Amino acid sequence: MADPTPVIDDLRAETQELDLLMAELEPEQWALPTPAPGWNLAHQIAHLVWTDRSALLAVTDAGAFQALVEKAIAAPGSFVDEGAEESAALAPAVLLSTWREGRAALERALRAAPHGARFPWYGPPMSAASMATARLMETWAHGLDIAEALGVVRPLTDRIKHVARLGVRTRDFAYGVHGLTPPAEEFRVELTGPSGEVWAYGPSDAPQRVTGPALDFCLLVTQRAHRADLALTAEGPDADRWLGIAQAFAGPSGEGREPKVAAR
Repeated sequence: MADPTPVIDDLRAETQELDLLMAELEPEQWALPTPAPGWNLAHQIAHLVWTDRSALLAVTDAGAFQALVEKAIAAPGSFVDEGAEESAALAPAVLLSTWREGRAALERALRAAPHGARFPWYGPPMSAASMATARLMETWAHGLDIAEALGVVRPLTDRIKHVARLGVRTRDFAYGVHGLTPPAEEFRVELTGPSGEVWAYGPSDAPQRVTGPALDFCLLVTQRAHRADLALTAEGPDADRWLGIAQAFAGPSGEGREPKVAAR
């Protein structure tokens, strides 16, 4: 089992960096619309509050978490929005404080989790390391939405390696979400990280391959950019199909982003 400490440390760094951005905002800025339809900045943080709370229940109270799963099954198209609405109406200072308290509680629970333990989730069960990775992925992705709404560029770090790895590991899950049978063979994925390091996954001699910038792959699997706007190359029909359905998050596939036709 992987030691969860490094990814939990990176999760803390990712959330602290986003926290610094949010803490500088005026109260009225929390109402700015973001690329997610119907969501403003407050909804983005409220969603992180809700998912952190869900993750904490998954780690500490499986019964209570199962009740959330049943709610999601009953309303698959609205439970995410409803979760965001729960806290979005709070005063910005209260919402910020709630987010800080919730993520700190989750961090403590993940660090204290028994070695080898696995926890339920909306997708497959996850280890503490996988849970922390999923939380980092969500924080990074929603941080992008916030930054775009504010017209700022967040620093790009090699912490996105966790997002990239999750995107690779969820290949078969993405096929399943779309009602498709995953290919039996592994793909080779080679991504160039922000520091210039190449991150490689899968057999080196695999005929089905995906290559390109790690940032572009992470944008794709979090549905923060359209494939047409990204410098990703697929070799083989199965790899090409995967790039059309890839997602690193649990739950139903969203509509994604429209291509930036005017910019091409």
